Amino acid sequence: MTNLEANPSAPAEPDGGLASLRGDCARMVPHWAAPAHSEARPVSPSRIHGVSVPARSARLLDAMSDYGD
Repeated sequence: MTNLEANPSAPAEPDGGLASLRGDCARMVPHWAAPAHSEARPVSPSRIHGVSVPARSARLLDAMSDYGD
């Protein structure tokens, strides 16, 4: 999993598939900043905002039994 370049071509699967999901994640990486050291603390749902997920990625995750059931 070293090649994280986004593929701009149209996906072969209608919902994008795993390769498309990986590309979406690769494009979101620059927006995620991780501190050098962080403690695991609960976060209030009211503080979580501004997250957008492409519809095809949301449908792909919804179709996975680990996430959607």
